[in-house]
Amino acid sequence: MYWNKEAETIDAVSLSEQQAARLKKTVESLYSNIQFYKKQMDLAGVKPADIKTVSDIRKLPFTTREDLRENFPDGLLAIPKKDIVRLHTSSGTTGKPKAIFFSKHDIDAASDLMARSLYMTGLRNTDIFQNMMTYGLFTGALMMHYGAEKIGCMVIPAGPGNTARQISLMQDFETTAIHITPSYGLYLASVLQKQGLDPATDLSLKKAYVGAEPYTEETRKKIESLLKVDAYNCYGLSEMNGPGVAFECERKNGLHLWEDNFLMEILDPVTGEPIPDGEEGELVLTTLNREAMPILRYRTKDITKILPDKCPCGRTHRRIHRIIGRADDMFIVKGVNIYPQQIERVLMSVKGVAENYQINLENLDKMTVKVEIDKNMFDGKVEHIVTLRNEITERLKNEILVKPVVELLEPGTLPVSEGKAVRVIDTRTM
Repeated sequence: MYWNKEAETIDAVSLSEQQAARLKKTVESLYSNIQFYKKQMDLAGVKPADIKTVSDIRKLPFTTREDLRENFPDGLLAIPKKDIVRLHTSSGTTGKPKAIFFSKHDIDAASDLMARSLYMTGLRNTDIFQNMMTYGLFTGALMMHYGAEKIGCMVIPAGPGNTARQISLMQDFETTAIHITPSYGLYLASVLQKQGLDPATDLSLKKAYVGAEPYTEETRKKIESLLKVDAYNCYGLSEMNGPGVAFECERKNGLHLWEDNFLMEILDPVTGEPIPDGEEGELVLTTLNREAMPILRYRTKDITKILPDKCPCGRTHRRIHRIIGRADDMFIVKGVNIYPQQIERVLMSVKGVAENYQINLENLDKMTVKVEIDKNMFDGKVEHIVTLRNEITERLKNEILVKPVVELLEPGTLPVSEGKAVRVIDTRTM
């Protein structure tokens, strides 16, 4: 049941003591080795000696993604370059990329967290793990790969795309688990249907690990139904090692955040003040077990909440709700704040909707939601199309308080992404 029972079921007092010790060590490293953090701490009037307990975290300054970009490439490195064994970066599509460095210790620690995460979902050394994420500078594929190998799985480093080859690999080697983006998972299901393949009888799939882009519970259920798998939600970000920050156990009732490696805060995104357990706020994370590039109070901009009750699985690390939205993903139409996940949640719960959709934002605050629908809906009866469009329009209006234009399209009309899906096209000008 446990990869490391002592670590996963640690009592609250022992965990707090471990966190405090690791936090003090991290702050000392930051202050001694990184000029940026020394300057920020001096401005805040705090010294490493002032950090004695976990609650002292609030004395310390925040770190933002802008800070990482401004200190690119190696301004936040805490150890000599000769001790670095790995570099990952963000895509840099919105400016300078964020460079994340790893020592051997960091790689081993991240791999162990990944193994811990996968093992608690039931993955074992008898499983065949097909990794369909992008290898390279992106952390997700390699970290998941290392974790699965650590368990003893046979790993197929397939990477994304070439769906015919993916299916062939799954059939030839009897793949039991896949790592995939939600959008590609839905596309894979549509290709299987076109080929007349039933995952329940023609494949050996049992589990899908889904991540790298925001998605809703409704999308997870659709993936599970179409691929005949248990789909597990994982959370991570490159700045915090990749996908092993928080993970669902077999209960699927929230994601255990590994608090022996990350100090978690849920804060008001505007004021920066703490928010009580059970209420939504911004997730802020501090690394506690990283050598090369410790990060202090990183503002993830991810909106979630702590689930205060205990998990029946027996693990004591607190759970967070699946990510509710990202501050960066939110857009405003006619004065209303809207998250793409709100739209996806509605679409994926409507019978007749297929796998792909796109949100187009144009001047004058016009929002058009383009939705692919099941081919059976195009049966020559216009009233069926009109009824479905009206249902989607009304349900979206009730959810987001704005009435969009809804366009229903045949399957295969919208572009398909084999990596991260682009769901929002914003062509508005200021």
